[in-house]
Amino acid sequence: MNEGYSLFETPLGHCGLAWNDHGLTAVQLPCATLEALHSSLRATTPARLEERDPPASVREWMSAIGALLKGEHRDLLEVPLDMRGLPDFSRRLYEATRQILPGQTRTYGDLARSLGQPFAARAVGWALGRNPWPLVVPCHRVLAADGGTGGFSAPGGVATKLRLLTIEGVTIQTQLELFSPAGSAP
Repeated sequence: MNEGYSLFETPLGHCGLAWNDHGLTAVQLPCATLEALHSSLRATTPARLEERDPPASVREWMSAIGALLKGEHRDLLEVPLDMRGLPDFSRRLYEATRQILPGQTRTYGDLARSLGQPFAARAVGWALGRNPWPLVVPCHRVLAADGGTGGFSAPGGVATKLRLLTIEGVTIQTQLELFSPAGSAP
């Protein structure tokens, strides 16, 4: 079977892809160290993967991800994902999320409604928090109902999410007001 993982350089730092004959099994955004990146990739896939030279198709996927991270509006829909074994809800959610193009955003509630489950916004957030393919399933483009960032489980958390959105030309207001200045009107 053709499977393995490989690291590659991007404008954000080293990322990693794991693959098999059915498509990508994992995408890993940059970690604090290369060893952490290797460990994360090995931990996200059920098989004991070995690092290897990627086949031509995987090199093309790496190039497309690199182009997206340089600011090109790439939708990455050409990248196949191995979704075998995922619950139906997650599969449908990941496919719906893939339709959010660079520079666009949706809310967790929007996605829940698009799946015919208008009260499932939290389930959408939970499933996106376990997304094994960040960037390819662009969960960074999904925001909270109030326009806030919501969460982001990839390394770097919300700061990484904001950086990805900025690369794509999306501006999010992230204002935290704990206290009003003394004497100011609310």
